[in-house]
Amino acid sequence: MSASDPQSDKKPGLAGGLPAPSREARAHCGRMMEYLQSIIAAAGGRISFEQYMNTALFAPQLGYYRCGTEKFGAAGDFITAAEISPLFARCLAKFKTQLDCANNILEVGAGSGKLAAEILRWLAKDNALPDRYFILELSEELRQRQLQTIRATVPEYIDKVVFLNDIPEQYDGLVLANELLDAMPVRRFRLMGDKVYEQFVAWRDGVLCYEDVISNDTRLQQRVDELIQQCQINTSRNFLSEINFMAEDWIKTVGDKMHAAVVVLIDYGYPRSSYYHTQRSAGTLMCHFQHRAHPDPLILPGVQDITAHVDFTAMADAALQAQMDVVGFTTQGYFLLNMGLLDALDPEAHQSREYVMLANEVKKLTLPGEMGEHFKVLCLSKGLDGTIPGFEMHDMRHLL
Repeated sequence: MSASDPQSDKKPGLAGGLPAPSREARAHCGRMMEYLQSIIAAAGGRISFEQYMNTALFAPQLGYYRCGTEKFGAAGDFITAAEISPLFARCLAKFKTQLDCANNILEVGAGSGKLAAEILRWLAKDNALPDRYFILELSEELRQRQLQTIRATVPEYIDKVVFLNDIPEQYDGLVLANELLDAMPVRRFRLMGDKVYEQFVAWRDGVLCYEDVISNDTRLQQRVDELIQQCQINTSRNFLSEINFMAEDWIKTVGDKMHAAVVVLIDYGYPRSSYYHTQRSAGTLMCHFQHRAHPDPLILPGVQDITAHVDFTAMADAALQAQMDVVGFTTQGYFLLNMGLLDALDPEAHQSREYVMLANEVKKLTLPGEMGEHFKVLCLSKGLDGTIPGFEMHDMRHLL
């Protein structure tokens, strides 16, 4: 029997309804295509989807997060909670003031720098500035953008900011990761009958295409066997999904380097039972280009974001393996409400323009149809005792 499945060896269709890329974007995409073609040829004709996603997002000078294009906010491809409202940062600042741990903050993947700037601003108002605000960012271009944002917003606190290339050993304090895990490259697998295939990417007839190959990877096969049993996946149907081993390994590394710390992970995703539900048989992979979402990662490499939802059960399991405690899991909406989000709304000023603006921001952050239910908050700790705020109402750890 052939090692590859001919039914899955096909070219992707172009996603309809996308804005036309600019001349510069087309040129950048062309350079990325040439680079991918050379990598695929050097690998013998195909690379794993995980390697493809890693290259498309993080290749030096060419990857989406390593080139100089605008990514965040109205001029970019997507908007994070920190871009929507400063109230998001206000709640995280309040969270920090209620922790009994060292007075440091480490933000991993700080995006535009907006969240860091706003957290510093709110903590200054509470006379609770951190000793250090560390930012772990590997992209030099994003570092410069983050530095520019912080200097423009809170220049008086720029001396608090320290950029890092790696997580410090024996770190004490708060760790924040907002929309970090969803961009970590994933392995893609397909179930067809009693066979487990891993998805690869090849170059044929001048375009990128998929090639599904019967898996001989022990880690992948063991996890898929677990998922079939735990989630009762119907193996008689074509089932495609993802596993983010890279994110799991990152959490284990974080746990190994923590001494007395709290880790807050905010991202879109599900507990495992929902992630691998039979009705979600096409997986969760999604791409973003100029505020348009579509499911085709093989077009526009280098100029579009590629993401996958987070299996929060896998993240919790990885934390436990690293001797961390899982201390809270809830939706973003409930977390922010638990942290006093509504305190910013003055009922006496309900007819003012500022009140209407803040009320709209609160809705975007909390309503189920917006970010409130789609995004989840997973909180981990190590070496600390005491109550962790933010999960008094609607803690969902029992679903993990």
